[in-house]
Amino acid sequence: MRVEIHDHLRQLILEGRLPPGTELKQAELARAFDVSRTPLREAFRMLQEEGLVEADINHRGRVTSLDAAELDCLYAARISLEALGVRISAGRLTRREVQEASAQLHDMDRAEQAGDSLAWHEAHHTFHGLLVARCTPTVLRTITSYAERSERYVRRMQARHPDEFVLRRREHYDLFAAVVAGEPDRGARLLADHLAGSAYRIVEDLTAGEDACAVRAAVDMICGHGLESAPSAASVSEVKGVHT
Repeated sequence: MRVEIHDHLRQLILEGRLPPGTELKQAELARAFDVSRTPLREAFRMLQEEGLVEADINHRGRVTSLDAAELDCLYAARISLEALGVRISAGRLTRREVQEASAQLHDMDRAEQAGDSLAWHEAHHTFHGLLVARCTPTVLRTITSYAERSERYVRRMQARHPDEFVLRRREHYDLFAAVVAGEPDRGARLLADHLAGSAYRIVEDLTAGEDACAVRAAVDMICGHGLESAPSAASVSEVKGVHT
């Protein structure tokens, strides 16, 4: 039962339905889930380990605040691991994986047009996972965990800056083209710049004037330079033909 409770609360937090600062009282949740406090304490412990809840293990918890320094380090770690994943996956995706990634891109486009945020995030998560498909299961679990912990930050950014969808769409198609074409260096650079662009915008929103120094260090490590200019939209039309 603790796993089900953890998964339910975790999803509510990531989706923003339990916003930062929300108090989680074990007594009330025990009645709502019709369970004893033991599985609740275990669920709180798991959420605390993921950095989503600050918990008094015996009584209550509170959804953690959005923190610029935490986001900076989280995205720096994502850039490092996912760029590695793109490097070792570029040119090595199976035909089925290529078709599935292309399908997810089109699903993201449709979800964006329909204003379906949940469908967009599901397709987005699957798409990014396919770009690093040649990683081992252990590394993939870490990448997935970091990506999921980033989700509530991404949702906040998209709500405040709906124009980000257009830019990210171009970046996704360019990144996909590089991975399919077997261009590990270009793919890693595009991935680093793609994630860094989101991180810079989020950090600026959370703490105006704050420098995302960990993200910049990760980008420099991967690319040897700062944020690359936004890629052209040319590859959007080139890649769309992959979908079958």
